Amino acid sequence: MTSSIPAVGTRTVEAATLQAVFLDLDGTLVDTEGFWWEAEAEVFAELGHILDDAHREVVVGGPMTRSAGYLIQVTGVDISLTELSVLLNAAFLARIGRGVPLMPGARRLLAELAAHGIPTALVSASHRAIVDQMLHSLGPENFRLTLAGDDLERTKPHPDPYLTAAARLGADPACCAVIEDTLTGVTAGEAAGCPVVAVPSVTPIPPALGRTVVRSLEEVDLPFLRTLITESRGTVH
Repeated sequence: MTSSIPAVGTRTVEAATLQAVFLDLDGTLVDTEGFWWEAEAEVFAELGHILDDAHREVVVGGPMTRSAGYLIQVTGVDISLTELSVLLNAAFLARIGRGVPLMPGARRLLAELAAHGIPTALVSASHRAIVDQMLHSLGPENFRLTLAGDDLERTKPHPDPYLTAAARLGADPACCAVIEDTLTGVTAGEAAGCPVVAVPSVTPIPPALGRTVVRSLEEVDLPFLRTLITESRGTVH
């Protein structure tokens, strides 16, 4: 998977240090994947369609255009992609307006990164309005940069979001740890050349070269992330 976004020159593994941490939003930092499914089910019920739970694993973790397009296709509902996206975002915003629960270990990890001055970026496929709303729960002071799905022409699984985050922070992607909960996000991080920590939420994520799979953010701390950069490549965790 290629991108027109230039990458910062790479360093040797021996000289490499952790330069930045990039975190996904839904399902990684905040426990909202269920909120999205509830919003989708509600909107489609109002349109006269009951969503089968089997569709949930397909739409999780992807950009709005992919998820909404898929649901239009499988239900045959007579609505445009733009119209459906507006309805889904409105239903989701109504749910998160009352606050969102953080994933276990999320607040501790953000505080640790901030305390040590590690540049941290929030990199999400959700729309800007949703990202900005959730920042109230996460604390905008915890992030040097935020990128939403509609900030770029291409979002996950393309590498553009993570390459853009690295470029804007002046960091080498190979020295930036990515934390994701879906295979879509993991694919984006790996395509950008970043070491990736997978914290599966709804669907399992298999181990692979250069990928570390953990059960919870409670297993992730600053020494752990630094080790990802400095250890030799090619290990399956």
